[in-house]
Amino acid sequence: MRVEGAVTSLTCRGQDDQFFIGTNKGQMHRSAYATFKEELVAVCHTEAVNDIVFPEGHSDLFVTCSTNDIRVWYTPERLERLRITVPNVTCHAVEVTRDGMVIVSAWNDGKIRAFVPATGEPMYEINNAHNLGVTTIAATRDCKQIISGGGDGQVRIWNIGEKTQKLREVLKEHRGAVSCIKTNKNDKEGVTASLDGTCVIWDLV
Repeated sequence: MRVEGAVTSLTCRGQDDQFFIGTNKGQMHRSAYATFKEELVAVCHTEAVNDIVFPEGHSDLFVTCSTNDIRVWYTPERLERLRITVPNVTCHAVEVTRDGMVIVSAWNDGKIRAFVPATGEPMYEINNAHNLGVTTIAATRDCKQIISGGGDGQVRIWNIGEKTQKLREVLKEHRGAVSCIKTNKNDKEGVTASLDGTCVIWDLV
């Protein structure tokens, strides 16, 4: 039997026909003595969960992010469906575009990364999106723009084409890291919050 990560705990079930295994990768496995085959029964992030988002109009799936990875969860069965691993960096925020075709993510290495939700395959990367890391992210309802916030206090608007990602505008009012971005229903206005204690309403047109 082999499990992912180091085994950190082991216990027998009361009837002595099964035992449970815990690992340092946030996993719990179950096995019967007779078969000695592991079955994954629970899994979680191994560090702080930085963001949780449900795709618009769907309650059976949600996406979380943490250090080293993004995970997609299936609510009815309470199971992890997909794990996107990016070693040695931390994902601060995730967003699923309204059409459900892209997971957009904000990372502490200053990159914006986009992935295919069904497979986790990379779609594109925006390098050097923010000097002090990308701290939050949002997508417009038409899926043609993403808005990022950074540790530098800047808000940046990006035009997203089929094969191109271009910086459209840089907005600067915050003096601390941008912690949240929300847009209104027609994408004409947005509001940002910052660790400096301020909220700013922006004209996005």
